[in-house]
Amino acid sequence: MGLQKSDLRHLVYDIFEIDSYQSKMGDDKDIVVCSFVVQDKEPATDLMNFIEKGYGFVLDADVSAGEMSDGMYRVFVEMERNKDVPNNIMEMLYGVKQLTEIDRFRFRYYKGFKSVEANEQTLEETIPLDSDSYYNVVNETNLNNYKNFFSQSYLDDINLLGESLKLYKPYAQPVELKVVDFGTNINPEETIQVTPTAISECLYLTKYLGDYNITKYGSNFLLERAGSQLLVEFNNK
Repeated sequence: MGLQKSDLRHLVYDIFEIDSYQSKMGDDKDIVVCSFVVQDKEPATDLMNFIEKGYGFVLDADVSAGEMSDGMYRVFVEMERNKDVPNNIMEMLYGVKQLTEIDRFRFRYYKGFKSVEANEQTLEETIPLDSDSYYNVVNETNLNNYKNFFSQSYLDDINLLGESLKLYKPYAQPVELKVVDFGTNINPEETIQVTPTAISECLYLTKYLGDYNITKYGSNFLLERAGSQLLVEFNNK
């Protein structure tokens, strides 16, 4: 029996990624790759089969070979990069919504920090729809993605799941941060914290991450490197 309405309720995350992973079918400039996060292998396989069999524009759908470092599975969906991509993604999301009961999906483009609501307008504005514009968009977006921001850190792996950023460092416990904002000119409304606890927390993050300027504002921490700023929540417990 195939999937029924609501069968994947609470099993699929409402934020998916576009062009964050390489295509298996061809050059990335010619293929759009969407990736969904699913909580277990069996529902991930079910979602893969639903998408692959249900939409003629899908070139290929696949499940990550094993559990990812964040404990989740990913479903990868590949389609030709062309002017129909925004409409095709919305058509696919309509079907996935019936299975998951997710009212509104959001997406990140190319490992960006910030997610936006998935609708035809935002998809058209974000996704390069031809090979000529692909590299320009990717190069610009790369400056604002979390892999680039932490490229000079001590970290071994990084995962952004929902709004939670999980950082992995060899021989240390993972650190989880909640993304509040990312940009080049963040002005936190809270006052700077210089209490012994705040100083200790900033030192801990500095030792964990490496050469980053870290300041605590209220309950949030501002991480700065090479002109980019990341505002996060962090609970060192």
